[in-house]
Amino acid sequence: MAGLSQQVLKENRLTEELLLEGAKKVGELAEQEAKIADEIASVSAKVVSLMESTGITQMMIPKNQGGPDIGLRTFAKVVRKVANYNLSAAWLAYLYPLHNMLPAYLPRKGQDEIFNQGGLIADIFAAIGTAEKDGDGYRISGKWNFVSGVNHADWVGVGVKIVMSDGDGKPEVCLPIIPVSELQIVENWDTFGLRGSGSNQVIAEDVYVPLERIFRPEQAEKTRRPYEENYEEDYPLYHVPLFPAFYFGFPLIALGGAERMIEEFKKQTEKRVRLMDGVTESESPRSQRVMAEITMEFKAAEALMDKYLELLENYEKDGATTSNAEFFAIRTKIVKATSEIALRILLTLGGGALYKGGPIELFFRDILSVATHKTSLYEDSVAAYGQELFGFESGVRG
Repeated sequence: MAGLSQQVLKENRLTEELLLEGAKKVGELAEQEAKIADEIASVSAKVVSLMESTGITQMMIPKNQGGPDIGLRTFAKVVRKVANYNLSAAWLAYLYPLHNMLPAYLPRKGQDEIFNQGGLIADIFAAIGTAEKDGDGYRISGKWNFVSGVNHADWVGVGVKIVMSDGDGKPEVCLPIIPVSELQIVENWDTFGLRGSGSNQVIAEDVYVPLERIFRPEQAEKTRRPYEENYEEDYPLYHVPLFPAFYFGFPLIALGGAERMIEEFKKQTEKRVRLMDGVTESESPRSQRVMAEITMEFKAAEALMDKYLELLENYEKDGATTSNAEFFAIRTKIVKATSEIALRILLTLGGGALYKGGPIELFFRDILSVATHKTSLYEDSVAAYGQELFGFESGVRG
């Protein structure tokens, strides 16, 4: 880290105001470079460097590991601010700080190694790799797609299943955290949307990982605490269910994008005259009705997001009773609402909104891409939530 982040993190002075100023700068730069990012399927090193220098990538590290005292609400505002300008950059402005707190769940030796080295962490939870016991550690092999931000990362956590000696005898999903230098990156990210996220493939071939660098999500979900007794007790992510907290940024990204699309719709509609009747569109009940309806739908989605954050913040106070399926259903309802807003805007504006590189076209396909993420699939979430409302176990992890 350099510049502002090094100074303010050292003195725990990274405020919400500074972070939001940084988020605006990151968003503006990413928007300026959107065409290039689309072509090369990755945001630039300049964008990522700005995330680091403004403290965004380090903002969720606990205080006792040198991080600032930042809450979930501030984190949410930062992600949404970047998303007002560019969703790929917002995707990484969410995932880098989230992933960079993962070592806080490791044994002290692993924490010290990764936190002291610094750098950015990417991960992929899909447990499709293999792990062979080797002394006190494991030999990891496998091939994983969709590793967002790996182009600029220093570490990658990769999903495998391991029968741990202190577990229940069943394989549990684990994330060995591996230096990028020990992995092969295959640039295969060529998609419809979120192109700048650079979610490429990584390959590990018989890479040794010591036990202290293996993150155990199931244990973290069960205890909501790190290994060590001496930890930052007020740290917000230690008091919430792991996966609902880990996924909360995706609807925020969609909300930030939908907010921008509504602004663009209003701007374009105010200037637009339909050739068929010569009516200024902003004076027409057609567009007035659309503007009112998408605004109401957006406000409803915002209210759901606020409810989601409230449930996270009060999770332990409420007796840890909010189910993973309820979190899942709320989150996907928000993403579904933003997708429908985006589609309504595109269809109302017509063919002029289709030109590649325009804000409507870019935000539209990025919001739809957020909706395709496995944690945003509406049909899956309502099926699971419906099961639980009738007293059945859904088995979803959040």
